[in-house]
Amino acid sequence: MSHLRIEQAGADVLIWIKAVPGASRDEIAGVVGDRLKVRTTAPPEAGKANKAICKLIADALRVKSNDVTIAHGQARQGKVLRVRAHRAAHVRVRLTVAGSPRVNQPRPPRRNPRDGSRPS
Repeated sequence: MSHLRIEQAGADVLIWIKAVPGASRDEIAGVVGDRLKVRTTAPPEAGKANKAICKLIADALRVKSNDVTIAHGQARQGKVLRVRAHRAAHVRVRLTVAGSPRVNQPRPPRRNPRDGSRPS
C-alpha cells in the first residue's frame, strides 16, 4: 500500500478512493493507482453509495460513521474522504490490515476463455 495517497490535513486525514457502487459485496478491494478501491452494494443514487462507503471506511478504521465524510467528489467515482481527528500513519495501518488479503497480493493472470490456459 505504499502508493496509496493518504495525507494529513491539520487534525484530519484525507484518503483518495475510487468508489465502485452497485458491486456484489461491500469491501476494500485494493489499490488502483494512488487510490483505495472501495466497493459497495449500495446504488449510486441519492447519496446511498457515499453513505455506505463512509460507513465501510469508518468500520475499518474503528471510528464513528459521522467521523468519515466526503471532502470532494460527491457525484464521481474518484473521491476524497476526510477522517476527523486522526493521524495519517494510523489510518494507513488500519486500511492495510482491513484490505490485506487483496491489497498485498497481485492478481493471478486471467484464463484464456477458449481453452482455459493462463498466459505465460
